[in-house]
Amino acid sequence: VFGKDINLVLVLSNLSSDRKSIRVDMSASTILYTRRAVAEILKAATSVELGPKQGKHIRVKIPYTHYGKYLTTDKRIQVTALCEVMRSQGLKLLVEKTIILEDTNIIIKVPRRVVVNRAVSLEISYANPLPEPVSRCVLLVTLMNQQVKINLARLAPRERSKIYFEFTPRRAGPLQLQVDFSCDKFSHVKGFVTIAVAPA
Repeated sequence: VFGKDINLVLVLSNLSSDRKSIRVDMSASTILYTRRAVAEILKAATSVELGPKQGKHIRVKIPYTHYGKYLTTDKRIQVTALCEVMRSQGLKLLVEKTIILEDTNIIIKVPRRVVVNRAVSLEISYANPLPEPVSRCVLLVTLMNQQVKINLARLAPRERSKIYFEFTPRRAGPLQLQVDFSCDKFSHVKGFVTIAVAPA
């Protein structure tokens, strides 16, 4: 989840009946959706001895403090592990994983019944998932082809807050509401909901 430390486990298994010495070079970078690297956030190397038919786990932690300021709006991190079997004429194995960090910041609560030409109030809840305060918070609400910009108070570390947004639907049918939350430490955290508007 965005704003928290990332914990990974690399599982190595020796399927042969011989003892193996493995060198593992690990790296991680924040990337764009095109897979282009933005910044390297982890580089580590270790050696592992594996007995016949033995398996081992290598635990890797990427703290938020290492990746937070380098993360793009795509919220993607590419992790690679190059595993080299020593004394084996250069036998290597490359393991790659792309992590897409989830946002749990925006929660939109809609009344059970929404009717044409009757005012309705929605609850929009937003949060700061970071271990540090954020300021210059802005909520951009898009509904019925109109955008409303709402300036919000600063949020303490891990604080959640909410506002109430009132509108009157003018026609029956599905209506999509989109919320975009930004601040000085991150931007474009999105939430959306489809509202079923009943005839009057």
